[in-house]
Amino acid sequence: MNVFGVDIGGSGIKGAPVDLERGTLAEERHKVLTPQPATPDGVAGCVMEVVQHFGWTGPVGVTFPGVVTGSTIRTAANVDKSWIGVDAGAMLSERLGGVPVTVLNDADAAGIAEMTFGAGRGRKGTVILLTLGTGIGSAVFVDGRLVPNTELGHLELKGHDAETRASTKAKEDEDLTWEHWATRRLRKYLAHVEMLFSPELFIIGGGVSRKADKFLPLIDGIRAKIVPAELQNNAGIVGAGMAAERTV
Repeated sequence: MNVFGVDIGGSGIKGAPVDLERGTLAEERHKVLTPQPATPDGVAGCVMEVVQHFGWTGPVGVTFPGVVTGSTIRTAANVDKSWIGVDAGAMLSERLGGVPVTVLNDADAAGIAEMTFGAGRGRKGTVILLTLGTGIGSAVFVDGRLVPNTELGHLELKGHDAETRASTKAKEDEDLTWEHWATRRLRKYLAHVEMLFSPELFIIGGGVSRKADKFLPLIDGIRAKIVPAELQNNAGIVGAGMAAERTV
């Protein structure tokens, strides 16, 4: 059975039907740029465009880059602050013609997909997935159970919001080399998270996971094993589709 997943990011909104048997995209994903400013109305229009691209009329799962309780948005670090307090599930359902819409944190969705189909499959103990992109998202699992909405990208690190120093966007904005970013920024962030949570495994997701060979071998001094996400930047879409399955 196929379901549909949409992944809302700070720079792009992408989606596709999801094959839940294999944990893969059933069709090539469709992506549009996140509108600026990323207001609820603007983003909803883009979500509608992505869903209508496939002629989809069934339940939809949607990820959001912030804390989500129920389907209400509580934080919005990398999109417009007018999202805070919005019942995103109800709003998006109305825009999509009344189909059921399930909304969850973007990194939580990616983590659920990786723990089911990818690098975290069958792993016990504490596993932390980090999505590196416009910001840093996190998903924490203890013996396979999700601790939702952890938002570890906003830990303070040397007086800064960690994601402003160690995200992929920070690397690009400051034109950092892979070595500088990996050894002086990402390694310090991972060491800080490891000190707090003592995970057995870090899974590195987001678009940069496709280039894991350029930076993961440069990171030393971390006790936990560090691996790239197997579903790479499609993990959020797959996780969103898995959430949509609950309404089928």
